[in-house]
Amino acid sequence: MPQVIYKYSATTAKETIMLGAIAGDIIGSIYEANNIKTKEFPLFSPKCRFTDDTVLTVAVADVVLNGGDYADVIKAYYRRYPYKGYGGNFMEWGNSDTREPYNSWGNGSAMRVSSIGFAFNDINSVLEEAKRSAEVTHNHPEGIKGAGATATAIFLARTGETKSSIKDFIERDFGYNLNQTLEEIRPKYRFDVSCQGSVPQAIIAFLKSTDFEDAIRNAISIGGDSDTIACITGGIAQAFYGGVPEQIASSALACLDEDLRKVTSQFMSEYKLL
Repeated sequence: MPQVIYKYSATTAKETIMLGAIAGDIIGSIYEANNIKTKEFPLFSPKCRFTDDTVLTVAVADVVLNGGDYADVIKAYYRRYPYKGYGGNFMEWGNSDTREPYNSWGNGSAMRVSSIGFAFNDINSVLEEAKRSAEVTHNHPEGIKGAGATATAIFLARTGETKSSIKDFIERDFGYNLNQTLEEIRPKYRFDVSCQGSVPQAIIAFLKSTDFEDAIRNAISIGGDSDTIACITGGIAQAFYGGVPEQIASSALACLDEDLRKVTSQFMSEYKLL
């Protein structure tokens, strides 16, 4: 593992923990069904909204913050926000009384994991908790791997690793090919909800960025599952660049309801990021 040099602090992160992922989801929400294949677009519009990505990101953070069982808490959040764009298999699980996972390899495990990359302070703990958060639904090896790779990238980014080091670690330990350019991905990339077909692309969008906003624009410009890709990219970019620009952060927070905003603020305060 690369040498870890901790850089994250209250003075750099301010009040943005988890908001990288949440902002990516909200900004990408209007482009999922209307891919634009360009970096030139307004970040926020009146139609932007939080989706299932934000709901479940906050649900996982709630468990990290307050304890509890991932399956119980995730189901509870789904039932409070049932019309936010969940996948069919997840909805069937969420509406049922079963606690058995459904062997998903979808990117839902990766889009909800960002708080774990921020909250745990060694790589083994990050991987163990990412697996726990994923396997209540996404117990397929690819679903677990996608969550682990995303949380690991966030952990490495927030602890001072270079982009080159993050790339090498993810390629070596998770087997993702991160050598494509955005120009190579963009023309042929289509909607793909699998971890293996979206997590590498989201990480590449971060690796090719110059700042947080550029990372989000990269993620949305390739098309596909835009809100989820931007959610994954946003979490990593926030960790690497030390926060979310104030205007983006405030616009994202304004899109949340009181309950989601409260848990997000509690999480930020607990981890001394206010």
